[in-house]
Amino acid sequence: MVLLSRAAGALAALLMLPGCLVTPGSFTSTLDIRADRSFAFAYKGEILASDMDKALGGLNSDAEEDPLEGVAPPEGEEAVLQKVVQSQSKTPTPPAEPQFDKASGDDAQMQAMASALTKEKGFRSVQYLGDHKFAIDYAISGRLDHAFLFPFNIDAQIVLPFVAVEMRGADRVRVKAPGFSNGFDKSQGPAGMGGGSGDAAAKALNGTFTLTTDAEIVSQNQEDGATTVPEGKRIIWTITPLTGDAPAATLRVRP
Repeated sequence: MVLLSRAAGALAALLMLPGCLVTPGSFTSTLDIRADRSFAFAYKGEILASDMDKALGGLNSDAEEDPLEGVAPPEGEEAVLQKVVQSQSKTPTPPAEPQFDKASGDDAQMQAMASALTKEKGFRSVQYLGDHKFAIDYAISGRLDHAFLFPFNIDAQIVLPFVAVEMRGADRVRVKAPGFSNGFDKSQGPAGMGGGSGDAAAKALNGTFTLTTDAEIVSQNQEDGATTVPEGKRIIWTITPLTGDAPAATLRVRP
């Protein structure tokens, strides 16, 4: 029980490390999944960036505070876990690529983020427009033998992906797009935490997400349902600031 408590504390400390919360602006996004597990994903439009610390309402405003301060030194596995968290929170390894550096000016931060994104496969163009807004053109294809997240970039320290594709068992694929909704109130930050820095992001949400597949559709949450097209079935979600439910679907593919 003690180990579980310390593990929870360690994970909480890791979540408080600096990161960048990005949300969609105006966009068009498509996802094509074939029954043979091949897929193609594209996102073209705007993304808005904000400091994760601000989005969380300043919960991590004291960067020097040790989250494990005052805790008696543990033994065995607990000691190893605590040392990992302390090393991550106090002395991060200097990255080789440009980083989203909170100590520099906003423009420098955003330009560093754009530079990091351009190095990732799939980003065909990244343009910083000013005022924490980017215009991006992203497209990638492959085979679903593992999970897929967009966007996720270590150098830009992006968290909370827009779209997640998860393999479930031997023959199912679950698609969910939490970033394409205001299901969590972006004006309050993730999970309803205070802050208000996401209010503009919530109002900027405007786009479409289209899923096309020839696999069996087990379930989906678009009330108009799927339409038949030459490629199989198509589901289109229209995304606005009033969208409360994240687009979601489960497909059955070949084992």
